[in-house]
Amino acid sequence: MAIGALGVLLLGMMALLRASAAARAERALVDALDRRMAMLEAAKARTGPDGGEAPAKSDVRRGQRVERILDRLSTIGVRWLDTGLGKYAVAEEDRRLLEQCGYVDTRTRGLFLSARVACGIGLPLLFAIFASGRMKGGMWMVGMFAAFGLGFMLPKLYVQRRAAKRRQSVIDELPLLVDMLRLLQGVGLSLDQSLQVVTNDFRGMMPVLSSEMGIAQRQFAAGRTREQSLQRLSSGFDNEDLRAIVRLMIQVDKHGGAVQEPLKQFGDRLRETRRAMLRERIGRLTVKMTGVMVLTLLPALLIVTAGPGLLAVTHALSARH
Repeated sequence: MAIGALGVLLLGMMALLRASAAARAERALVDALDRRMAMLEAAKARTGPDGGEAPAKSDVRRGQRVERILDRLSTIGVRWLDTGLGKYAVAEEDRRLLEQCGYVDTRTRGLFLSARVACGIGLPLLFAIFASGRMKGGMWMVGMFAAFGLGFMLPKLYVQRRAAKRRQSVIDELPLLVDMLRLLQGVGLSLDQSLQVVTNDFRGMMPVLSSEMGIAQRQFAAGRTREQSLQRLSSGFDNEDLRAIVRLMIQVDKHGGAVQEPLKQFGDRLRETRRAMLRERIGRLTVKMTGVMVLTLLPALLIVTAGPGLLAVTHALSARH
């Protein structure tokens, strides 16, 4: 009897605990719904009755319209990529520049081809409209050819400038990447986990390298080997230090081993290289500033120092005569 009573008591206590847990969950759900309704009411109050959300909707529609236009241009460009014009307009050098800019898919190459053709046609048309009646004969033809060449090269100039900025960003971000890999490997994370953390959590600090690591991670998840997924990162930026880091990551992925000490030594070498580069840059700036000081400060210095003596000599000679 005593054991039965104890069992009934335990069952009752378990029922009470379940009921209290269900009540707490229901209260939490009700509180969450109340907070959600309060946020919606506050949003409605901020927009007001005069249709304040209309500009946002118009911006969304405008963005969708631009996206559709870009999709059409990229689709047209993709159709022409394998033709003679496409191979000339998007050569191997242009593909390498596009990859350095982070444009790795076929859609962006098609958009680049469409942009080159559109600028090569549009800029001469604008020149013909504005130069009609002002230029004639040979000068007009020279201007048309110059406008065509400039329009055809404008997208490539933009891509070259963006690629140069990203290469410099890689040089600036590489020491931080080495330190983060050393720290993450030191706390026990695997290489895949370390690269995932760099991709997801350090996009603001390393925008270029984190995006490149993200592309490599997606390719690795799609079935490529680690060496194949990191091949573009190794050969895309013409950076020997980045190639060394990629080789180290491939070695760790294949054979394992402790990498904290090699990464520490590599990071120290990178910092020493950056110090040497800064010293060289400061030396060049010193030489440039010498020329600036000679051109700007030396005339003022001569006026201040030799001016009173010259005036005194002039007054003495005039008084003598």
